[in-house]
Amino acid sequence: MTEATYTVAGMTCEHCARSVTEEISEITGVQDVAVDLGSGAVTVTSAETLPTDAVRAAVSEAGYELTSD
Repeated sequence: MTEATYTVAGMTCEHCARSVTEEISEITGVQDVAVDLGSGAVTVTSAETLPTDAVRAAVSEAGYELTSD
């Protein structure tokens, strides 16, 4: 099991957090997604290391921008 934290720009409310969580959760191997709205941090727990491009695409699909990984 691995854990990675990313920074996502533009999230301002619980709806934002849910959208990002739902999209990232669809990536194969993801077991948990935790969002901290205050800092924009998104911590992803997965079976193995996820490709950053997959996380970036999921965040983009939710309407937000991955600003760091």
